[in-house]
Amino acid sequence: MNFPFYIAQRYLFAKKSHNAINVISAISLAGVTIGTMALIIVLSVFNGFDKLIQSLFNSFDPDLRVTLVEGKTFIPGDSVLRKISQINGVTCYSKVIEENALLKYGDKIYIATIKGVDENYQRTSGVDTMIIDGNFILQEKNESYAVIGQGVAYYLQVGLKLINPLIIYIPRKTASISLNPENLYNHNYIYPSGVFAIEADHDAKYVIVPIRFAQNLLDDTVSISAIEIKIHKKANFQNIQKDVQQLFGSKFLVQNRYEQKQVFYRIMKYEKWAIFMILTFILIIASFNIIGSLSMLIIEKKKDIGTLHSLGADRKLIQQVFLFEGTMISLFGAILGLIIGLIICWLQIKYGLVKLQGSGSFIINAYPVSIHWTDILLIFITVLIIGYLAAWYPVRYIIKRYLL
Repeated sequence: MNFPFYIAQRYLFAKKSHNAINVISAISLAGVTIGTMALIIVLSVFNGFDKLIQSLFNSFDPDLRVTLVEGKTFIPGDSVLRKISQINGVTCYSKVIEENALLKYGDKIYIATIKGVDENYQRTSGVDTMIIDGNFILQEKNESYAVIGQGVAYYLQVGLKLINPLIIYIPRKTASISLNPENLYNHNYIYPSGVFAIEADHDAKYVIVPIRFAQNLLDDTVSISAIEIKIHKKANFQNIQKDVQQLFGSKFLVQNRYEQKQVFYRIMKYEKWAIFMILTFILIIASFNIIGSLSMLIIEKKKDIGTLHSLGADRKLIQQVFLFEGTMISLFGAILGLIIGLIICWLQIKYGLVKLQGSGSFIINAYPVSIHWTDILLIFITVLIIGYLAAWYPVRYIIKRYLL
């Protein structure tokens, strides 16, 4: 057995002459354990929310979305559309047109975005899986229907069992000055068939309608605002994105799911690492107990230090003894904290012990948890580095003082 390690583990587990050293050592171990456990739990909960939000967005956002770099609408060429289908890995695509509109339901008025979609939209998105009331029906027996977000339904107080139609107003592109406001807008009515719930911003913004219905309101039966593409799960997303970008050229923007919500995902990432830094700072403060514990232990063992030095042990060997002491406190605390943290995370995943307040209004009842092994490795290394630095300071300076 390594000699410094042998002496260190004897010092760690042996009873000290001053009970305060035992107490401070126990507090040091507890501080490292709690700090490590908190890091594991909090980061896993952040991962859980991130995974949940991504799954919700993925039901609405396509794998790839093609839009103009400048401008709102374009006319897709038939040859380009055929070439999209021929790209290896592309499952299907859907033509989409979006425009802001004024909605009226009964005596309620609300501004939202109508999203006109073709018959392939249900294959390219997962909105039909997020229906909370009614059904995802856009066309039936030559009759058009609308699927509306939960937020829009709330503000307009839409009831699917009522027979009131949803009236949609869109400004005319060729409207001239008129004293009659009706002449400034195209309008048409449509009956809601279902209500979807994805995320608050989406739910309060979108009304999904057939593309022909939207184009007729816009007095433009050929233009679209985007092409949404679904990719096979086993396909190479990056290569397909490059192929689609090359197909459309520099005037078009081809975005994957991350790029469509780049700001949001970046904020989520920054929040996670901000919490990591805050908890790491708390762990650093808790590690000051290691400095106190080692300082008192070195003072208590000053006679042993003199004896070892007289027997030929140099300063480096004596420093290693107490460095091992401080590192073992951090190591045991890190291992214990990881075990407890992982057990708590597993219990939360399995049984949902900690519920969300007001969980009846959420799609989940308990805090989501997702364990990433990269986070565990990072936390373990971080704790060991903090413990080593906390042990290095008293060992270097106090022992140097006794060996002068």
